[in-house]
Amino acid sequence: MKRSRLPCMNEVLQSSPAVKQPKLGCCPSLSQTHMCAALLDWGNLPHHVVLRVFQYLPLIDRARASSVCRRWNEVFHIPDLWRKFEFELNQSATSYFNSTHPDLIQQIIKKHAAHLQYVSFKVDSSTESAEAACDILSQLVNCSIQTLGLISTAKPSFMNMSKSHFVSALTVLFVNSKSLSSIKIEDTPVDDPSLSILVANNSDTLRRLKMSSCPHVSSDGILCVADHCQGLRELALNYYMLSDELLLALSNETHVNLEHLRIDVVSENPGQIEFHSIKRQSWDALTKHSPGVNVVMYFFLYEEEMETFFREETPVTHLYFGHSVSKEILGRLGLNCPRLIELVVCANGLQVIDNELICIAEHCKNLTALGLSECEVSCSAFIEFVRLCGRKLTHLSIMEEVLIPDDVYSLDEIHTEVSKYLGRIWFPDVMPLW
Repeated sequence: MKRSRLPCMNEVLQSSPAVKQPKLGCCPSLSQTHMCAALLDWGNLPHHVVLRVFQYLPLIDRARASSVCRRWNEVFHIPDLWRKFEFELNQSATSYFNSTHPDLIQQIIKKHAAHLQYVSFKVDSSTESAEAACDILSQLVNCSIQTLGLISTAKPSFMNMSKSHFVSALTVLFVNSKSLSSIKIEDTPVDDPSLSILVANNSDTLRRLKMSSCPHVSSDGILCVADHCQGLRELALNYYMLSDELLLALSNETHVNLEHLRIDVVSENPGQIEFHSIKRQSWDALTKHSPGVNVVMYFFLYEEEMETFFREETPVTHLYFGHSVSKEILGRLGLNCPRLIELVVCANGLQVIDNELICIAEHCKNLTALGLSECEVSCSAFIEFVRLCGRKLTHLSIMEEVLIPDDVYSLDEIHTEVSKYLGRIWFPDVMPLW
């Protein structure tokens, strides 16, 4: 398999001190020609070059390439190539991505399980794929995995499988991997007992835990993690798991500074209106212990469900409203969210939010990003908002339909005024017409 005239190979030869280049104007001898031809054989590429190429290939292409020559086959089995791997599992009739071949999966488990460190499972919406992922998990007994991710590409398929099967497979991994540092197990039936096993075996190494939408985990279960995993820096969970006790545990003097706390606020039950509140003292303890922590909140509630929130000062930094949010709640943000950095409002209805937006600009001095859709803001109020924020407003995504012309500014004039205060060219976003 020789490519004696490939430009990229010529560049490699020219930059390599091992190859003596013929002088210009002289014809190379026959022996030199044979030498160059031998060196241009792809099979003679250095191991580290082939390894780098293999790292960019999908598994099936990597396996095919390993049969080209003995040297490439040797590279195929180098441990560095198997430290990071994603298992893709799907039912071919209903999925758009290729599935990892069963024979290759068995080869990985048999020959390379001990080398795996960063592992993820990408499954489609079928229960069969989720069960296949758990079957693989239960076989990873001779490994030291550091990062684990369970990803459902459509609906949460892990939630549809047997809870005992899932927990059993996950427990095998938790027991045998003594150095887990990052875990993403969102939308899964993980429970409190399995978290206790995780803590018992990986408390010294766990740094990141993402487990939103895990209905079998209680606030006590996540509190156990915070109490024992003193090195935890990033945590993602649902609001129902959040408690004053959890925030105080994360603020303990023996705990490292928390860097990222993500909270998904969703209804536990259809029609739920009341939510528990978190004391301001608990939030204060967290920000005092970890002054640089990013508190990210995603709201998937309707207006009548949000009465509990933002009545007191809340140290949220990134705030996303997925459903309609009332003028009253937006008004509270300016008064009680002084650390706010990013705000996205997907909908507000037909009420103009001029005063609320200006209040946010006046009181949220760290605000650098704003996104608005399906709201109404007058052009004058929006320009005043941008003037107050100034050039620190680095991300501004506003649908054109949001801006309402008034007696002072029209839609044709607004981009000029906004661009002046931002110090860069800006235009509102436009919904494409298909």
